Amino acid sequence: MSDITIRRATADDSRRLTRLVRGSRAYRGDYAAMVEGYQVGGPYIERHPVFVAADGGGGGRVLGFYALLVEEAELDLAFVADGSQGLGIGRLLMEHMAGQARAAGLDSVKVVAHPPAEEFYLRTGAVRTGAVPPSGRIHWERPELRYDVA
Repeated sequence: MSDITIRRATADDSRRLTRLVRGSRAYRGDYAAMVEGYQVGGPYIERHPVFVAADGGGGGRVLGFYALLVEEAELDLAFVADGSQGLGIGRLLMEHMAGQARAAGLDSVKVVAHPPAEEFYLRTGAVRTGAVPPSGRIHWERPELRYDVA
């Protein structure tokens, strides 16, 4: 993991991040509706702190990313490429996110998690605070968690 760099995403990363989201095996079957047609667009990347974990000094392959909504104090997106899971990249991204949240003056960061990802968030320091009921095209309850970053 020594050659992994976390860098600020740019609008040029839009296609790669969108492919990572849409191709995630965590969103197959019943969960496919969550990412169907989803796009991580350039304007979104420019408006919010979005950070990419990449190999090769930051200019290489995108291994994962996250998006922090500072005004809402919420982790909006967090993905690690299927082939890069289990290597500590997600943990590295969550540590980076906590540092960015602290730098922005936040005390905590809310996460509404994809159900299969709840264990990951708990292992990386989040605590469960409740659940979000089904709504719209999401027909399942989602865990609500919080990272205390202050």
